[in-house]
Amino acid sequence: MAVPPQYFDLITTGRTGVDLYPLETGVPLARVETFGKFPGGSAANVAGATARTGRSAAVVTRTGEDPFDAFPHGAPKDFGVDDRRVAPVPARPTPLTCCGIFPQHDFPPYSSRRPKAPDLEIRADEPDPTAVRAAGTSWTTGTGTSEEPGRSAALAAPEAHGRRTTTVLAPDRRPVFRRDPGQARPYHREALRHAAVAVGDLDACEAATGGRGPGARAEAPPAAGAEPAVAAQGPKGVLAVHRDGTRAEAPPAPVEVVHGLGAGDAFGGSPRHGPLSGRDLEPAMRHADAAGAVVASRPACSSATPTEPEVADLLARAASPDAAGLPSQS
Repeated sequence: MAVPPQYFDLITTGRTGVDLYPLETGVPLARVETFGKFPGGSAANVAGATARTGRSAAVVTRTGEDPFDAFPHGAPKDFGVDDRRVAPVPARPTPLTCCGIFPQHDFPPYSSRRPKAPDLEIRADEPDPTAVRAAGTSWTTGTGTSEEPGRSAALAAPEAHGRRTTTVLAPDRRPVFRRDPGQARPYHREALRHAAVAVGDLDACEAATGGRGPGARAEAPPAAGAEPAVAAQGPKGVLAVHRDGTRAEAPPAPVEVVHGLGAGDAFGGSPRHGPLSGRDLEPAMRHADAAGAVVASRPACSSATPTEPEVADLLARAASPDAAGLPSQS
């Protein structure tokens, strides 16, 4: 998929698919009768979240070659994402993900990624080194480290970006993406050597590095190379840890949580990755948490990603002395 070089504020590499999420909450999956269809996959969602803020974004991913192909291929483009690096893989089904939201804070997804998801067929040369090196931010999902050739692509993208302050790795802990999370740990560590920022929840940090306990899990990515680690803690807000032990915390934005699906991708798509490694760390964390909180307050997922004015409005309300409500499930 040779594409002419072009500058992008963000290039993501990783998975995409179709999310079939219930339009009913508080109902077990077996009893759900109505579902909504949404673009899925962290790489596509993070790119879409960034594009909705007016930044330029591109995604490197693969889809299945089936009737669902047109949706995950075209949906990012509808959000303003450059989709020229998206292509189908013959004989591979487009991943479908569904879940029950029962209760709102517990929604383990079921994802059809067998026998092998097409996004694991991304080759090492498909995140074009020239384009990745020129991009403002390179964002790679840890899912690809589970199997070749996607593993080589997941390692090539952050390495090509040159470990600048906006080289981001998003570790992944969910067993649906690998039979044994521990087997991926060496590859996460290798990717973290090239990443300047690690973003995920505390469980993802543990899966990537083996650190246990809130402090140790957040400290492990910086010890492996990323600087800093930014951990979304849902109702506890956001925690960032630097290699020298310096910590910064941001309280959760006050919202009425519908469900947390997609909140992490909006958190990751917050367009202020640059300050994550600099003196503006705390405002950047607040911005990212607010973006995730907006999605957590809506029934949709990727299509619920907020615009900049919506994030600014929530941040203003959060700063109000009488701000109240339930915290984000980022």
